[in-house]
Amino acid sequence: MKKVFLVLLMAAVTSLIVFAATPIKIGAVLPLGDITGDQAAKAMRLAVSEINAEGGLLGRPLELIVIDDEMTPEKGAAAISRLATVDRVDFFVGGMSTAVHFAQIPVMKSFQKVTIWIGAAGSQCEVAVGPDADWYFHLHPWDYQQGASYGQGWTDLAEAYPDIEINKVFLAYEEGAFGTGSHEAYLVLQALAAEGQGAWAEVMSDYMGVSFKSATLGGGDYRAMLQQAKKYDPDLFVWAGYDADALPMLQQAKEVGFSPKFFVGAPPGWPAHFGDSPLAEGVTLYGMWAPTINRISPVAEHFWNAYIEMFKEEPATYFAPLGYTNIYFLAEGIKAAGTIEKSALIKALEQVEYASPIGDVLKIAPSNVIKHQGFTAQKILQWQGGEQHVIWPLELKTAEPEYPFPSWDGR
Repeated sequence: MKKVFLVLLMAAVTSLIVFAATPIKIGAVLPLGDITGDQAAKAMRLAVSEINAEGGLLGRPLELIVIDDEMTPEKGAAAISRLATVDRVDFFVGGMSTAVHFAQIPVMKSFQKVTIWIGAAGSQCEVAVGPDADWYFHLHPWDYQQGASYGQGWTDLAEAYPDIEINKVFLAYEEGAFGTGSHEAYLVLQALAAEGQGAWAEVMSDYMGVSFKSATLGGGDYRAMLQQAKKYDPDLFVWAGYDADALPMLQQAKEVGFSPKFFVGAPPGWPAHFGDSPLAEGVTLYGMWAPTINRISPVAEHFWNAYIEMFKEEPATYFAPLGYTNIYFLAEGIKAAGTIEKSALIKALEQVEYASPIGDVLKIAPSNVIKHQGFTAQKILQWQGGEQHVIWPLELKTAEPEYPFPSWDGR
């Protein structure tokens, strides 16, 4: 009994010493009014809680400080400055919007803290960061990487399912930096396809892009754009906007009688309970993760269950597992380096291979511009029976594709 008591006492004392130590501070900037930022922040808190429950890192607890950027560039940039000068954080994490991040990059460059960013797909941010920022790690695929992965996905689906034919592509893109960057990436892919090069070469012969004003930024009337899409009659209709556009876009498509063979959404996050709407059936989406991945990945299953237990809600956007990955990737680097000293940590992060709840192993490699890029592809998913299912990559498939997109009759 004395032995047991001493062991328990020593464990308690050790725990007290650890959590009396100076915390390792992580500063996150996210749009908390958007589902992507809200759930990413919650997932980060989950990861920090798990790590601290295991004794923290280097004998020190983690402390997460989250600031809401409110999806505005000025507030996003000010948040970085505050985290560095007032909160004195050791690292920057987070992010969602391309426009916000573009304004943050000059501020980040002035501090050059190790930064691990999970948002901002627009490659104009990559150019702004530049090739010499060894302190900067970007985990989300850039727009051109996403576009290339979609091309490979549609090529693979067309080969696997002979009735699927993808030749004409219409992109409806929100008029901000995120949507415009997506359109510019598609233009590059179209040019390559016309020359018989790139992942889209076998599937895309025609492309049309039309902008719209997102409901997130005060818009919400998509009828003129949808009429143009209907006249174009694409095999693949894709819209790149935000979660606030999802249901009204479908409602107005139904009003104008527009029912393409594939109706694809590409927002960073979807509204909670979107799958409950009858309009959702058969909607295809681009994303890095689907809840059904937890059926084939133990890491994803753990994240799914732990998130629900802590927050009493289901994660509904891939920014939730990305936020969790954001913290654990940094933690793995700190453990491997045995220090938070900058140069040693950068070298350690370059070697980390983290089996993430996204369903893929995170490993750093150079992109077109920066030294440290993480994930390079999205997945093609589809709403079926109220759930998101993976239809590509084929090796991760959780359902057969529903094709063509069901008509509006009876919905």
